[in-house]
Amino acid sequence: MVERHFQQEIEALEVTMMKMFSLTERSLDKAIRSLKNRDEDLAQEVIDEDKQLNAMEVEIEERTLNILALWQPVARDLRFVTACSRIGNELERIGDQSTNIAERVLLLIQKPRLDLMTGLESLADDALAMYRKVTNAYTKLDCGQAIEVCKMDSNIDDLTLKIMRKFLDFMVNESVIVERAVHAIIIANALERVADLSTNIGEDIVFIARGINVKHSDSFDSLCLD
Repeated sequence: MVERHFQQEIEALEVTMMKMFSLTERSLDKAIRSLKNRDEDLAQEVIDEDKQLNAMEVEIEERTLNILALWQPVARDLRFVTACSRIGNELERIGDQSTNIAERVLLLIQKPRLDLMTGLESLADDALAMYRKVTNAYTKLDCGQAIEVCKMDSNIDDLTLKIMRKFLDFMVNESVIVERAVHAIIIANALERVADLSTNIGEDIVFIARGINVKHSDSFDSLCLD
């Protein structure tokens, strides 16, 4: 009887986690589509829906604390519960970055489109693909995919730096676009943070599945995850 109740609590946590992954993806996707399409309504939806992610993070935190206090899980169950608490926070922060993007979109669409937006949109696609990959890795507790996500982060960092440099160079020569360029740089930084947080989730997945702490690892290629 006790074991059955414990498993029910774990399953309820799993369901809540998957809901939050889904809501976070929806928010990020909407933010990126609002950026590409200069869609005010979509951007506003992202901002309005942020409260849902905040509430879900609180629910996950309460569930994990309840499980730890009442059931005192061990081994993989303990790793799962403690990692869920961290992942819930990381998902909420991705939601915050989606909101940041949407807020900047509302400002950008008030003026003509910048010529350099194509690179920013490409960065957005890469960040979304990275998040979707880590979501799939979490669903399957697939360490291989989780490590692939971690490896992708350096490419996102490099692309973000290139984009920021282009906007900064453009600002020097074209003072009229300074305000829009600043908004674009803030969006690029938000997308880079999405990639960082997705990497954190990838590391959490490896911890859940294998009990290996890969945070701050210098070389993911050296990890034995077979």
